[in-house]
Amino acid sequence: MTAFWTEPDYDDHELVQLVRHPESGLTAIIALHSTHLGPGAGGTRFWHYAEPKAAMRDALRLSRGMSYKNAMAGLPMGGGKAVILAGADKRKTPEMLAAFGDAVEALNGRYVTAEDVGISEDDMVAVSQRTAHVSGLPVDGSAGDNMAGGDPGPFTAMGIYHGIKAAVRYKLGKDSVKGVHVAIQGTGSVGGGVAKLLAQDGAKLTLSDIDEGRAKALAEELGGEVAAPDAIMSTSCDVFSPNALGAILDEEGIARLDCPIVAGGANNQLARAHHGAQLAERGILYAPDYVINAGGIISVTMEYLCRCHGDPCDINEVRKRLALIPGRLEEIWAESDSSGVSSDVVADRMAQKLIGR
Repeated sequence: MTAFWTEPDYDDHELVQLVRHPESGLTAIIALHSTHLGPGAGGTRFWHYAEPKAAMRDALRLSRGMSYKNAMAGLPMGGGKAVILAGADKRKTPEMLAAFGDAVEALNGRYVTAEDVGISEDDMVAVSQRTAHVSGLPVDGSAGDNMAGGDPGPFTAMGIYHGIKAAVRYKLGKDSVKGVHVAIQGTGSVGGGVAKLLAQDGAKLTLSDIDEGRAKALAEELGGEVAAPDAIMSTSCDVFSPNALGAILDEEGIARLDCPIVAGGANNQLARAHHGAQLAERGILYAPDYVINAGGIISVTMEYLCRCHGDPCDINEVRKRLALIPGRLEEIWAESDSSGVSSDVVADRMAQKLIGR
């Protein structure tokens, strides 16, 4: 893990820091890809990795993705990410979170953290006891329903919902998702939220999750069907929406797809750069993940910026920014169609220009 700069996912990152705190058992990686537009913003992932190289790969890829995501969302933030290497028992202690908060504080505001896989709102509250550079904190109940903050999952889901409707309109020529078949992989906070929003519009749903009981319960609630985790990618549908972990769109995964659209919130869905071209060769419209799933970072960034200025964050401002996601996607798809360059490459070039790369 010492020669991280030789990793294929290293992209001239500004900082890659290994954090060790033996007393608490903390081992973490903090990666800052770019602070060209502002502090590197991105969540902290708590995950058990089979090998350290996998953790480094996650930190490098996810932080670069956050640079692109924040730039394309028009936010005054750069890109950063942290991963905490969990033990096999995935035990998380207050001492570990405190040590991580100290590590974030030591960066003097260059990195702003928030929730990600394996980290809860309560965990972020604990981290915030050691550093002010945290977002996604719970909203005071007295603030009412018009203030943004807390769990970013619902905002991510809302952005994906807008993006799926845009994809259906662009690829299928339909102004509504009523009767459109969407296969959703992952039914947690984000995927489950997407499913509920689509169900309200009359979409036909097939749901899958590694927690099969959760998928079944949600399908029963929404009147959808259930697919086994190993079968969801080959489901014949109009839209495949991946909302679990990334790197699922490799040669094998792409070959299994039976759909004209891929649009979901999982980070780093393309296993490698050339897989976007493979989707395009099959005529599959792809919504670049860091564009369609920007709702969560929009929410936590607006909350953080407002808090820095001592102002409440009006949820309507967040909603206005979420409503811009379809237009960004349509711009990417139109450029892809006119240039013959896959949508992921078009989006990357746009983002790179914004961050001065």
